[in-house]
Amino acid sequence: MQYRSFGRTGWNASEIGFGTWGIGGDAWGNTDDSDGLKALHTAIDEGVNFIDTADVYGDGHSEQLVAQVRKARSEPLFIATKAGRRLNPHTATGYNNVQNLTGFVERSLRNLEVEALDLLQLHCPPSEVYDMPEVFGILDGLVQQGKLRHYGVSVERVDEAMKAIQYPNVKSVQIIFNIFRLKPAEAFFAAAKQQDVAIIVRVPLASGLLTGKFTIDSKFAANDHRNYNRHGESFDQGETFSGVDYETGLQAVEELRTLVPEGMTLAQFALRWILMFPEVSTIIPGAKNPQQATDNDATSNLPPLSEETMRRIQTLYDTRIRAQVHQRW
Repeated sequence: MQYRSFGRTGWNASEIGFGTWGIGGDAWGNTDDSDGLKALHTAIDEGVNFIDTADVYGDGHSEQLVAQVRKARSEPLFIATKAGRRLNPHTATGYNNVQNLTGFVERSLRNLEVEALDLLQLHCPPSEVYDMPEVFGILDGLVQQGKLRHYGVSVERVDEAMKAIQYPNVKSVQIIFNIFRLKPAEAFFAAAKQQDVAIIVRVPLASGLLTGKFTIDSKFAANDHRNYNRHGESFDQGETFSGVDYETGLQAVEELRTLVPEGMTLAQFALRWILMFPEVSTIIPGAKNPQQATDNDATSNLPPLSEETMRRIQTLYDTRIRAQVHQRW
């Protein structure tokens, strides 16, 4: 496993981390806790030291699973969680409330069984929050109280990321970035580097589209967001298949297959493409079982992609994908 500097935190994070939305049990079909725990242990065995979770993944179940694993391990781990999506209604004014944010943080402290959260991220709040400095003042207060070590944001859109990094104590931005979502690399990456803000890449495989395992006839369970959120019915559409129309994505995947070097799976190819961007601090693919974790982790030691391959991916994006997603996020 290779490691990268995580912004101004002083951490060296594994460039392949572990995203735990999939093992939380509420948005990716049926899950098995035993397999999820084994996947986490396998990832740590292979050098992963960055784990991302959230208080709403399985209503806290994901955080509790992470706590089990952390207690069983001696390796230092960086655990990032998120807060805000428990608000009902999910409004900007809900974030500007000390009691709300403090309550969410204290619940995560209990779930994770720690005295301080390594990294708390606002969980894709409404865009108005980024124009509310008092919200970030509340987070500063939670740092001063010793409940947080660092804080950052998880965003839907590039313009939100650009606003967030203007707050001096925002240490990280989590954003969707993959072969189907290239916009963050245009200006945001350079701005984050200038501010020394860590970049966490989520949805790196476009909800599994970039694994190449799906066909037009693939079926998804009723409790899988790839079934019920294709048009943003439950949360931002960009979280499901990166906002790309499913059939369009399948067609693009067939073209991508021709670019994959020998010795790589399509999923590893998609992850290795992200690692070609040095501004990225860590990628957080999910894994429901140990084999998926191992396949993800192996990407860290694969050779870089050629300039020609990178150019052809850009061309594919420009011709097949850009019109659907670029101006939306």
